[in-house]
Amino acid sequence: MKVKQLGLLLLLLCAFTVRADDTYILKFATLAPAGSTWMNVIKAWSEKVSKESQGRLQFKFYPGGVSGDEPDMLRKIKYGQLNGAAITGHGIGNIYSPARVLEMPFLFRTYAEVDYVRAKLMPEIQAGFRKNDYELLGWMEVGFVRIFSKTPINSMAELKKHRIWLWEGDPLATAFFAASGISPIPLPITEVFTSLSTGLIDTTLAPPLGAIALQWFTKTPYMTEDAMADGIGGLVVSSKFFNKLPKDLQGLLQRTGNEVSQQLLTETRKDNEKSVAVLQKNGITVTPAWKESETEINSIRDRAAADLAKSNYIPAEVYDRARKALVEFHQKK
Repeated sequence: MKVKQLGLLLLLLCAFTVRADDTYILKFATLAPAGSTWMNVIKAWSEKVSKESQGRLQFKFYPGGVSGDEPDMLRKIKYGQLNGAAITGHGIGNIYSPARVLEMPFLFRTYAEVDYVRAKLMPEIQAGFRKNDYELLGWMEVGFVRIFSKTPINSMAELKKHRIWLWEGDPLATAFFAASGISPIPLPITEVFTSLSTGLIDTTLAPPLGAIALQWFTKTPYMTEDAMADGIGGLVVSSKFFNKLPKDLQGLLQRTGNEVSQQLLTETRKDNEKSVAVLQKNGITVTPAWKESETEINSIRDRAAADLAKSNYIPAEVYDRARKALVEFHQKK
């Protein structure tokens, strides 16, 4: 009897061990605050993955920047403290910088343009992520970025007089400001609200939805009518974590990641449009188009692109192909 009981106990222990080993926890970070559009959709994604995997793959979230700025998140992913993240262009630049051609300042005017050019470049972007030890599960956006300030800005010349925030360590924004003759103040994104409150900076960059989610609009009563760039984003997981998953869970993560990214694109665009009206109801004044001509603005953009090409951050041929795809889009239209 004792032998049978011992055998049964060993079987139960083995069964428990198999179940425990078959459960995977995806530690996932994002700057998106709890309750924001992005976080709500990502949370629903995790619930779907948990349900369809019967609990074998679960998420553990670190929202609202609790894991630090995006470079901090990627550093923690590298050392296994995190496994994945929802990141913006700044983080994407640390993984595969050529993808940031999709948020070159003043390159795109409409989402239709963005979608067409992105579709042309996406295969090489996905390959670039894999080459650098990441799986790109989905592509998203934070939306067209506006300039928010404490006093109205009506031209590039006026912008030069302001204390504008630069996301610390961002080569793309650094190149654009240098080409514009602007001296920004570099800070981690986690310090922007405090710096607006103390007066260290008086101007910042954000999509309307982001300005609301991060509460920056409460310190900056003016917003430009024209967008500066389309802020990009991605849902990523380390190849090290992804490759450990069984094939069915890899497929589940890829399929649902693509689905949720499409949902995020749609909802973010809608919510950014709604956010403009919300901001105006809350006292935000929209300043008209800048005095500089399109030719002048594009000249600044192209000088920034040439500077980024020197370091191969965005190779010249990638920028050229993006512009040719844009011309192709308008010819077809």
